[in-house]
Amino acid sequence: MSKQPKPNQPIVEHIYTADPSAHVFEGKIYIYPSHDLDHNEPSNDNGDQYKMEDYHVLSMDNFESPCIDHGQVLHVKDIPWAKKQLWAPDAAFKNNTYYLFFPARDHDDIFRIGVATSTNPAGPFTPQESYIPGSFSIDPAVLVDNDNRSYVYFGGLWGGQLEKWQTGTFNPDGEGPAASEPALGPMVAELEDDMLTFKSEPQEISIVDEDGNPILAGDEERRFFEGAWVHKYNDEYYLSYSTGTTHCIVYATSKNPQGPFTYKGKILTPVTGWTTHHSIVQFEDKWYLFYHDCSLSDGVDHKRSVKYAEIHYNEDGTIQTIDPYK
Repeated sequence: MSKQPKPNQPIVEHIYTADPSAHVFEGKIYIYPSHDLDHNEPSNDNGDQYKMEDYHVLSMDNFESPCIDHGQVLHVKDIPWAKKQLWAPDAAFKNNTYYLFFPARDHDDIFRIGVATSTNPAGPFTPQESYIPGSFSIDPAVLVDNDNRSYVYFGGLWGGQLEKWQTGTFNPDGEGPAASEPALGPMVAELEDDMLTFKSEPQEISIVDEDGNPILAGDEERRFFEGAWVHKYNDEYYLSYSTGTTHCIVYATSKNPQGPFTYKGKILTPVTGWTTHHSIVQFEDKWYLFYHDCSLSDGVDHKRSVKYAEIHYNEDGTIQTIDPYK
C-alpha cells in the first residue's frame, strides 16, 4: 500500500510502472500498467530496453485513498505462446468476466495480442493458450460500447512493428510511408461476444484534419505513433494517442467507433523520458488522464512511473491541454 497519490505525482513508488489503463470496476479505480524492470542496459529504437516480464494491478477506492498494489497477476513464463516483453495492457469487463489484453513477442519475435481472464478485477489472470488469431503489433485498448459491442484498438510504429504489416502479412523489411504520404493509423477490430477472437478483420483507422485530408506521415505533431485509447463523451468517440517522436498525447473525434476520426488537438504536453502513454476514465462526475513519466528514475527512459491529472472539457467538447509540470 502507498500513501494517497497526489495529481501529477507517482501513484506508487516501490516499483516502476508505465502505460496505465484505468477503469472503474465495482465502484473503484483499477489501473492496469506495465511493470518496468530496474536495469541499466542501453536504449534503442527497437525498444529492447523495455523488458517487462509481468503485470501488477493497482487500485484506489477513490482519489482520496491510498493506491494498493495487488501484486503479480500474470507472468510471461505462464503464457505458452509468449517469449518476452509484456508491454502496455488493457482490461475490460463483459460476460461476468474480467479480460486482460496484452501484447508480447511470440517465439518468432513477432508481437501478438493475447487475452487472459479472471473473475476478479484485481486478478490473478489466466492466459489463453494462444494469442488472438490474426492479431499483431502492440498496445491493445478495448472499448465495450453502450450497445454491448466490443472493439479492440491496437498498433505501434518502430518496435511495435506496425510498418511491417502493411501487406496483411509480416514483412521483416517493411518500412513506413514517405513523409508526404498518409500516416499509418491504428488498427481496430470488433471482438466476438466471447472477447477472445476478432469478429471482423482488423481495419486501419483514418485520422484526418478538419478539411478531411489525411494526416501525413511527416506531420509528427499530429500523426499516430502508438498508445491508442478510445473513450466516449457526450456520445462522441474520442481517439487519443501518442505522437511518439514529438512526445505528446493528442486526440481526434468521430461519431463512429471505427472512424474516420477528425484531429482536434493536444491533451498532454511532453513528459520527461521518451515514451508517453495514457488512458482516460470517468470517476463519479469527473474525468481523469492517467499517464507516465520518468521523474521517479531521474529521466531513465525505461524506468517510468504512473501519474494522473484531472481532465477538463470545454463546452464544445474539446479538451483543455494539460501541462504535467504546472
